Amino acid sequence: MSNCFGIILAGGLAQRMGGIDKSLIEIAGRPILERVVESLRPQCAGIALNANGDPSRFERFGLDVVADNVEGFAGPLAGILAGLDYVATHHPEIEYCVSVPVDTPFIPRNLVSKLSSARAATGADVAVASSSAQMHYPVALWKVEIRDALRHALVEEDVRSVKKFIEKRRYGVALWRVKPYDPFFNVNRLEDLAAAEEISTKAKSLL
Repeated sequence: MSNCFGIILAGGLAQRMGGIDKSLIEIAGRPILERVVESLRPQCAGIALNANGDPSRFERFGLDVVADNVEGFAGPLAGILAGLDYVATHHPEIEYCVSVPVDTPFIPRNLVSKLSSARAATGADVAVASSSAQMHYPVALWKVEIRDALRHALVEEDVRSVKKFIEKRRYGVALWRVKPYDPFFNVNRLEDLAAAEEISTKAKSLL
């Protein structure tokens, strides 16, 4: 989709994994970030990585690294805002951004097209991914122009929850099946790595 830019969210503290950098954790010999980039690249006009700290650790991936522009580790909403601001400044011709947390290594190849259809069907500013009965609010398609409202929510209203921000607005929903695996499985804990290895094997067998 030439009118959509990808934002990979890697600005969290990863406290449930001891503060290690999730994006560099390997699944079946490949960093999670590499897997997410591979899935997103054909779907987007470009990709930026939202991450804080020393950006040089991501040099091998060839991505522009965008730090939060709201202080205090304000969560994924701050990362989404930083990405939207980056796109508005450097790619003003782009109207939409898709946000994806870096700990979701099996993002579907039709993510942008399905989210775009769901957004268009409702005329909303946002469309959210869902699998089974679960909503995945950080996996969403955003109009770039929503960034002013998002900044106001973060700075003036102290909103930190992506769910809370989205549910106050009209939004579309795109649904994916969870068979043979949930494409939005996320690696939150070290114990999730074994399950991720199994999914990786299953996904490879379906290619």
